[in-house]
Amino acid sequence: MIEINNLKKRYGERTVLDIPSLSINDGETLALAGANGSGKTTLLKILGGTVKASEGSFSIPGSILYMPQNSYAFRGDLIRNILISGADRSKAFELLEKLELSHLADKKAKSLSGGELQRLSLCRVLSGKCDLLLLDEPTSACDANGAELVIKAIKDYQKSCGCTVIMSTHSPLLALNASDRLIILNSGKIEADGSPEETLANPGTQWAKSFIAGWKI
Repeated sequence: MIEINNLKKRYGERTVLDIPSLSINDGETLALAGANGSGKTTLLKILGGTVKASEGSFSIPGSILYMPQNSYAFRGDLIRNILISGADRSKAFELLEKLELSHLADKKAKSLSGGELQRLSLCRVLSGKCDLLLLDEPTSACDANGAELVIKAIKDYQKSCGCTVIMSTHSPLLALNASDRLIILNSGKIEADGSPEETLANPGTQWAKSFIAGWKI
């Protein structure tokens, strides 16, 4: 279980994250939603160890894999970009097929489109095993078909290894179809927390209600 207590992040006088208490069960898939600047990425970076909290504590059992929002590619073809993470060739091809990139296996990774590059980055992350998978906007550059492939890959991975998944998203599709729980953040604070269906039906606060009204569901 992940336990968060009095977690805060400040930049100067500005507090960008303020979570008094939050528990996330082992094996749970949690989606974080909210407007830009709501604290989603900051929370993921703190949990992933790339940003230090200003205050508070959290406990994470086991290993972590983290996919940042800005996808990137190494030199070489798609296969090399997955092998560099420690996977073998059979696993690399399996992931490329799952995310419909196998026909591009020998192509230079830096020539991919935004959506293809994002799916390649997910292949690289999913080639390993972890106890906690952190994904920052994993479908942001994908079209509808790409988003569906990403959702299926995440669900299959979670089912196979039983890890906890925390992902930020602006996508109602991702929140509804790939998560057990939806948290809506606003200015670093939790506005709503529950199952996606419960949260969308009863947001809890006026701000959360207004935010959900802007989603095209």
